[in-house]
Amino acid sequence: MSEVAIRIDGLKKQYRLGTISAGTLRGDIQSWWARKRGKEDPNSIIGEKQRIVGEKLWALNGVTFEVKKGEAVGIIGMNGAGKSTLLKILSRVTSPTEGEVEIHGRVSSMLEVGTGFHPELTGRENIYLNGAILGMSRKEVDSKMADIIEFSECGDFIDTPVKRYSSGMYVKLAFSVAAHLDADIMIMDEVLAVGDMKFQQKCLGKMGDSAEKDGKTVLYVSHNMNTIRQLCTRCIVLNQGQVIFDGDTEKAIEMYVGAFDVSENTVTLDDMERREEFKGNKVTMSKLEMLDGKNGHYTVGDKMELILTTYSEHDIDKYFTRAIIKHVNGDGVTMMKTAGDHSYKVGDNKRKMNIDISMLAPGSYTLSFVQFEVNDYGTDGYLDGLHNVYTFVVEPSMDFNAKMEWKSKYWGYVVGKDIVEEDVM
Repeated sequence: MSEVAIRIDGLKKQYRLGTISAGTLRGDIQSWWARKRGKEDPNSIIGEKQRIVGEKLWALNGVTFEVKKGEAVGIIGMNGAGKSTLLKILSRVTSPTEGEVEIHGRVSSMLEVGTGFHPELTGRENIYLNGAILGMSRKEVDSKMADIIEFSECGDFIDTPVKRYSSGMYVKLAFSVAAHLDADIMIMDEVLAVGDMKFQQKCLGKMGDSAEKDGKTVLYVSHNMNTIRQLCTRCIVLNQGQVIFDGDTEKAIEMYVGAFDVSENTVTLDDMERREEFKGNKVTMSKLEMLDGKNGHYTVGDKMELILTTYSEHDIDKYFTRAIIKHVNGDGVTMMKTAGDHSYKVGDNKRKMNIDISMLAPGSYTLSFVQFEVNDYGTDGYLDGLHNVYTFVVEPSMDFNAKMEWKSKYWGYVVGKDIVEEDVM
């Protein structure tokens, strides 16, 4: 257990923003000429900010740590913290700008769905391909073929070209290959989110066994804190390309959760990114105004009062609004919807809402909204939806939990009410 599997010293990776080409010589010349004249880049995507040409970005800036053989280490941090860049360097997908990386053993990586697979080859042929990349002989791959196919649950389709696989099937086969071939180090980057719940648990169990029983080293990146907690005994927190914590998993999760900024009383919603199913609709949630004046800070027992402004391009007879509260680690806590159906008129529509958060335990949470239309037959149709539009924190009240720190790991996210008792004659 004392043997070092990965040693990283002063690792840095620098990118130059705006140097990605348009894909063709003609497009590159167009972009260069537009910049030369101070004009807008004709090849930029509408709605995206203009690239800042020549500016340098340190995706990693002096990362140093060691991972011992047989350890399962989680790597967490906000988007853009440098997690994926770190794993790409360890997987030799890209090279570092500065610093040293020592890797002792074969590395098997899953950086995104379908990485390392050739779409025209069958599942079986891709297994042989991955084995060859790891330096294994055909005989060695044959000895593990049955176990790989059984674990992947893709036996009926193993001789079908993988270009016909769903994303879930890709993940199942890719993980099975990574877990069963003779690699000493497994690197996983948020890939299990595509698989179903049952297979996720199966994968986590396999990774745990690989570390504990087989002595494999596991590096696992995820935004799901429950899977980090379940698999890893040690966790590294990255922020702006630097290691800000390396140690106990629970303490790392607390630091990660505490890094979320709470929202102000007024939040503009027009330009927030929508998921695909909510794009192109004629209803847009445009503004969220909190009437309680809390600026994202509540105590146990408080309630939320807010106004949600929605712009509609046409009249809508019946609609509902659903509010979803999640813990910042991604766990769902509760969901509620408006009591009755309401209507929208063309233009801005303001609705006052009261959301009961009095039962939430101390912690950090996000609020999301989904609006949907209901026709005469009771069928739902999405109008608009925004996830994690409002981040807030709940602090202990004076009469709650005065002597003991609340641990969501053991107690969950909802506070129970006192039991009402009376004598029975």
